Amino acid sequence: MNSTTPAIVTQAAVRQLPRAVLLLFCLAYALPGFIGREAWKTADATAFGIMIDLVRGGDWWSPGVLGAPAETPGWAAYWLGAWAIQALPFLAPETAVRVPFIGLLLFTFACTWYSVYHLARQPQAQPVSFAFGGEASPRDYARALADAAVLALAACLGLAQLGHETTPDVARLAGAAAMLYGASRVADLRSPHSRQVLAKTVVGWLLGCVLLVFGGAPGLALVLGAGLLAVLCGAGRSAEATGVPDGSTPAPVPLGLLAALAGVLGASWLLAWGLGALAPFTWPVLPETLDDWQRWLRLMTWFTWPAWPMALWTLWRWRHQLGSLHLLLPLWLAGASVLHSMLASEHLDRALLLSLPGFATLAAFALPTMRRSMSALIDWFTLLFFSVCALIIWVIWFAMMTGFPTKPAANVAKLAPGFRPEFSLVLFLAGALASLAWIGLVAWRTGRHRQALWKSLVLPAAGATLCWLLLTSLWLPLLDHALSYGPLSRRIATLVPAGHCVVVDGLNHAHESALRYHGNLDLVRIGSREQDRCRALIVESERQDSLWKRTDLTQWAYRATVRRLSDRQERFALYIRVSPGPGTRP
Repeated sequence: MNSTTPAIVTQAAVRQLPRAVLLLFCLAYALPGFIGREAWKTADATAFGIMIDLVRGGDWWSPGVLGAPAETPGWAAYWLGAWAIQALPFLAPETAVRVPFIGLLLFTFACTWYSVYHLARQPQAQPVSFAFGGEASPRDYARALADAAVLALAACLGLAQLGHETTPDVARLAGAAAMLYGASRVADLRSPHSRQVLAKTVVGWLLGCVLLVFGGAPGLALVLGAGLLAVLCGAGRSAEATGVPDGSTPAPVPLGLLAALAGVLGASWLLAWGLGALAPFTWPVLPETLDDWQRWLRLMTWFTWPAWPMALWTLWRWRHQLGSLHLLLPLWLAGASVLHSMLASEHLDRALLLSLPGFATLAAFALPTMRRSMSALIDWFTLLFFSVCALIIWVIWFAMMTGFPTKPAANVAKLAPGFRPEFSLVLFLAGALASLAWIGLVAWRTGRHRQALWKSLVLPAAGATLCWLLLTSLWLPLLDHALSYGPLSRRIATLVPAGHCVVVDGLNHAHESALRYHGNLDLVRIGSREQDRCRALIVESERQDSLWKRTDLTQWAYRATVRRLSDRQERFALYIRVSPGPGTRP
């Protein structure tokens, strides 16, 4: 054991979190938000539309909608969703596409758990050895920290919505976690000649490379992979320089294995380049104005909360061991992803999503060094914060159902005009059971396992899960009304002539996907040779003034303007053909 480690942990502090409890917790976090809702705007609806397009005969080598390529590259995610629709015909397409993404989110949890488990078994990560014994055993210590890492990942506020979408971002998140697992598995390679161990290492690394490269982030895959391999190579060579490892240094990593992992990364990238799956290169740009920097800092503060303060505490308390693998590997993943989010001109939150496994891993190593007063502060803050949030959700739901209190009911009516709440016993019971579970967990947390190493992350993880579950149960109809294009699409479908195609102009992929799926409309882009057979035209309002440049307006008569009731910016003008085109059916 390393005598300079700041970790002081007794065997009583590494009580095992029951496997069944951890698995049920992961399912309770992963399933809400995936089941029972419509696709929300904009990225989620766009990705779903691309998957539907592939199933309907679209080009699998150039995924898109109505022949236009996807704005967000990510073959892996689109193919997984389309395959799920084909493989699960007994499920609604909106439900079927979410099955593989539930698996990806659970896969991210599993990779994070095993990454921390193997990193915590590093000699330099072990706690202090006591003179008369009683320190935590390496295996139990590693399992306790791995449990804590999963809780820290679930507690991150930024994972809630983006982690429950059917977008390439979820595939990239799983890929980043898998690459961290592959690197950490190599770091804990005690038997380099074991075929089973080597196979798990290579398979995990391969999955990570494929999900990142074919998920639309090939550049980030190269940076992450090269950095992780460089850290392993440097650690392995330093271990060899000191001779045979004596328990205080990591085992040297075979150069042949590192070369094989580098070859897997390079082959994945070259294959994607050969198939045309790589995203076009764009020069990164740092935030230019003070407002841009402030926006990024605000996002960084809440998106990675509460993992980032604990990660900083880890770096401070372990500052004399910053060259250790259990710090360098997750630090590289978190740092590279944070830098990537800084350089992203848009979608900063989606770029920052990939940092969460790294932050969660670093946060876990803060627990062996935290004082009891700090743990108590985290518990009380978490208890008050999430209890108040849950109470607010319940009060607003009650106001929607009854009209009392009047002010919350009026705010809902103002922000979601046209929404008519209906009581659902299933959703109510889901929210009620979650709230009762929270109350029971608080009592359990304060009454038992006071010495457990992972105790400080139980309430943050459970509180985040509680609020997310309440939002996706009690508020689910409201969120569908506000964030889905379903109501808009169905309203438009009632205004167009049945059995005829519809010309669209200026609509994005999310609009087109919703009209095709929810409205069951046959869409044709303006300028297409098939537009002459269509009887209706839908144009985005901002392009309405210049519509005459793209079509003969003498053939069309204005019918109505339709907009999303919860968003005044999204308006669409509907025209009906009055002069038959050459191919129009009477």
